[in-house]
Amino acid sequence: MRCALHMDDFELIEGYRLDLQKYSAWQLRYIPGPEIWSIGQMYDHLIAVAMEYLDFVQICAESTEEQPLGRTPAGDDVFRRGGFPPVKIKLEGAQAASPNNALSGEELDEGLAKVMARMREWELILEKIHPGGKVRHGGFGWLNAQEWYRLIGMHFRHHLRQQTELEERLPAHPGEI
Repeated sequence: MRCALHMDDFELIEGYRLDLQKYSAWQLRYIPGPEIWSIGQMYDHLIAVAMEYLDFVQICAESTEEQPLGRTPAGDDVFRRGGFPPVKIKLEGAQAASPNNALSGEELDEGLAKVMARMREWELILEKIHPGGKVRHGGFGWLNAQEWYRLIGMHFRHHLRQQTELEERLPAHPGEI
């Protein structure tokens, strides 16, 4: 497992991209049990959430209204600690839908490359975005563009433990499935 504490977000995502190369197609799609994602589904989730957060960065940047409300206590806690608590989070509603389990390693790599490209675009102008433009997060309260951007790396770090657990559950050979 990579030591995520000393990695910037781009190194972290690049590590996920490198890891993709070690998985076969069946390893990416292998579901080890009920209500457990495959490695490919975890990757699809990471890409989808990062893109959603980047969309929120854009909404914040384009906002002409000042949002006076801020983060919830849970949001303050996440940003104070610099990451999500080390617990499994059960998603609700539409977010609970299973991610795509049919994407190839190449498609997932392309998705991660697109995430990094969009992050690089925003990184250049992030500090110029007025912090009063915000979008509400369901658990963390009203976040500005800089906070949504920081949440991307936190989310990728949060899933490193899940990645390790999924790798440990992989059978040695496809015939063991």
